Amino acid sequence: MGKISPLFLIFALQISLLIARTQSMNKIEIATLGGGCFWCVEAVYQRIEGVVDVRPGYAGGHVKNPTYKEVCQGSTGHAEVAQIKFDPKIITFKQILNIFWQAHDPTTLNRQGNDIGTQYRSVIFYHNKDQQKLAMKSKDEANKSGYWKNQIVTEVTVLSNYSHAEDYHNNYYEENPNQPYCIYVIRPKLNSLEKKGLFNK
Repeated sequence: MGKISPLFLIFALQISLLIARTQSMNKIEIATLGGGCFWCVEAVYQRIEGVVDVRPGYAGGHVKNPTYKEVCQGSTGHAEVAQIKFDPKIITFKQILNIFWQAHDPTTLNRQGNDIGTQYRSVIFYHNKDQQKLAMKSKDEANKSGYWKNQIVTEVTVLSNYSHAEDYHNNYYEENPNQPYCIYVIRPKLNSLEKKGLFNK
C-alpha cells in the first residue's frame, strides 16, 4: 500500500474544515426586532454572546427600499428594526426575546422615550411558524411576569418588505460614541442592562 502524500492530507483537512464551517453557517438563524431606534437595538445585541451579526433595517411598510428620511417622516409604514443573526447552539430565539423585553419598553404604543411615531413601534417580525409560536408564547409570559406595570402592546407579525438601512447606520454607537443620542440615550441603556447582568461591555 503506497504512502499518502502530506500535501493530500493537508488538502483533505482544509476541505473538512471548509465543510464544517459551511454547515455551521447554514445553522445560523435570524431574528428581526423593532424596539425603538435601531441604533439602540443594534448596540444591545452586539454585546450578546452567540449573536454573530446585527444589521439595522426597515420592515413592515408599503414602500420598497425606503430612505431613512422617508421612514422618519412616518409615511411609509415601516418600523426601524435590527436584523439579528445568531447561533442557536449558543443562544436560542427564546433567549433573544427575553433580552428584547428587557431592552426596551414594550408597553408604550408607537413610542420609546422621546422617540415618537409608528416607526418606533415595538414589533417582532417572525420568519417562520416556529418563531411565530415562540414569540406569542414569550409575549404572553412577559405580560404575566409582572415585570411591566402596563400591558405589552408589541406586534407579532410576519416579516414583510424588509430592506437594509443605509450603510452609515451600521455599528452606529461604536463609531459615534460622542454623538448626543449615543451619550444621553444609548449609553445609559447599555449601562443599565449591564448592571442587570445581560452582558459585559
